[in-house]
Amino acid sequence: MYNNLQAPPRRFSPNNRIQLWFIALAAVLTIFLIRLFYLQVIRHDYYKKAALQSQLKEYDIKPRRGVIDAHDGSNIVPIVLNEVRYTLFADPKFIDNADKTAELVVGQVGGDASDYAKQMRTDSRYVVLAKKLTKDQKAKIDKLELKGIGTREESYRTYPQGGLAAQLLGFVNDDGEGKYGIEQYMNEQLRGVPGQLKAITDANGIPLVANEDNVVTQPKAGDRVVLTIDVSLQKQLQDILRAGLKKSNSGSGSALIIDPYSGKVKAMANLPSYNPAEFFKVKDANVFTNAAVSAPLEVGSVMKPLTAAAALDTGAIKSSVTYHDPSQWKIDGYTISNIEEDGGAGTKSLADILQLSLNTGATWLLMQMGGGQINQKARLTWHDYMSDHYRFGKLTGIEQGYEAGGTVPDPRKGYALNLQYANTAFGQGMTATPLQMAGALSSIINNGTYYQPTLVDQIITGDKTTHQKPKVIRRDVIKPSVSSKIRSLMQYVADKNYLIYGMRKPPAGYVIGGKTGTAEIAKPGGGYYEDRFNGMFIGYVGAKKPKYVIIVLVNEPHIAAYAGAGAAAPIFGSITDMLIDNFGLTP
Repeated sequence: MYNNLQAPPRRFSPNNRIQLWFIALAAVLTIFLIRLFYLQVIRHDYYKKAALQSQLKEYDIKPRRGVIDAHDGSNIVPIVLNEVRYTLFADPKFIDNADKTAELVVGQVGGDASDYAKQMRTDSRYVVLAKKLTKDQKAKIDKLELKGIGTREESYRTYPQGGLAAQLLGFVNDDGEGKYGIEQYMNEQLRGVPGQLKAITDANGIPLVANEDNVVTQPKAGDRVVLTIDVSLQKQLQDILRAGLKKSNSGSGSALIIDPYSGKVKAMANLPSYNPAEFFKVKDANVFTNAAVSAPLEVGSVMKPLTAAAALDTGAIKSSVTYHDPSQWKIDGYTISNIEEDGGAGTKSLADILQLSLNTGATWLLMQMGGGQINQKARLTWHDYMSDHYRFGKLTGIEQGYEAGGTVPDPRKGYALNLQYANTAFGQGMTATPLQMAGALSSIINNGTYYQPTLVDQIITGDKTTHQKPKVIRRDVIKPSVSSKIRSLMQYVADKNYLIYGMRKPPAGYVIGGKTGTAEIAKPGGGYYEDRFNGMFIGYVGAKKPKYVIIVLVNEPHIAAYAGAGAAAPIFGSITDMLIDNFGLTP
């Protein structure tokens, strides 16, 4: 018997055990439910992203780059097109045997198997193995059905006109970026807007196209651009320049033709050149540069018509003026003199300054802008015309990568300022590009309007065509009466000197005017070479009025004559003949 003071032992009934099991099970289920709620609701986005990360692949869909056209008479023809090729890529995550896969790839497209295999072992999800595969090579790769290997369509530039206007056009590199020329300047408009594909893949990396999580944004093609240049004119200009450089023993040069009443460039050539379809073969990057717009130089005596125009426009001189030319001036301790054919000291006219190309005459014109001597007034006045009227030292805004603005010296600061400005009056001590000279000359022969030089005639976006209107930068470059006088003076120069220039006599009924320039080449450390010169010729041709302005530059010709008259002028003459004979100039 139990002691009355001792409690009997507790015994669990079956009901108690069931209750305990039920409580434990409920606790476990509660924990699972809480965890499930946490995973599926609170952390849903995070885990969904993590789950998809291994199977979701994103692709940019490259847009088709805009093509480039040009005029050919009354027609518009392609000058830059696109060709479809294919890029071969790998997703290493889905490649089980890199060596075997690489061998199979090499068997179809060539290349280095060990290099392919190395790339297939990287941590990247997208590795480019080869570019520019043909349609046939793509089909062979697709037929193999290799896990983790795919192709994508790419567009590459082709050139129906070969290497025509190469520096003007530029090229597109392997990353799809426009370099140099139009391709660089208008890269944003030409390349278009990429589309995007997000593809859920299966375990083998094959996109599940029907998956509702796929998102596709269609690409937007780039704009189509129609240039102002004429293909036939461009070809003939390049041929004339090439022949002229060969004849004058020069290794490089530039030439351009522009409409003085709109700023539209009709042709622009540079030599040496290259084939933009094979830009990767070029060893000297300087050949990519459009020197006509991006290589400023001291222009020499072609500046004199502009100096004369400024002196006339300010009222510093009359067109009928004569003066005593001493054949040399002493300025800041230095002597400014002329070429041997100046005729010596004596009475000279404005026409003589241009026809005899008198450095002393250009200096005298600058003196008149200062009231009879070179002083701050003369420097400030001439600086205003150079920089604000003729726009030297400023970019023209033409549609070219790497345009340069050249230099104009400060009229208030510097050593021997009067001498420096006397030099600028005949095109030394300042720099400008052939294009800037074309813009400035156009403005002083078209009655005083500066049109922005341009290479773009039309831009076509989808179904919308935008015609580029001539852009006026300044309307009062010089007075119309002064413009008329400058045209007469330049025509006088051409009439008097055509035999010296190696040109035929200007035909009756046509207007041809011009001016030579032979510029000493500056040494890097200061001063000038005594035996190295550049030759330039600026001028125009037309019927009742000038229709084309022409600029010719010949770098360092090796001839027994002045570089401007002996090398550049004959090229100018061949260009005017070509324009009269082949491009509708009616007398």
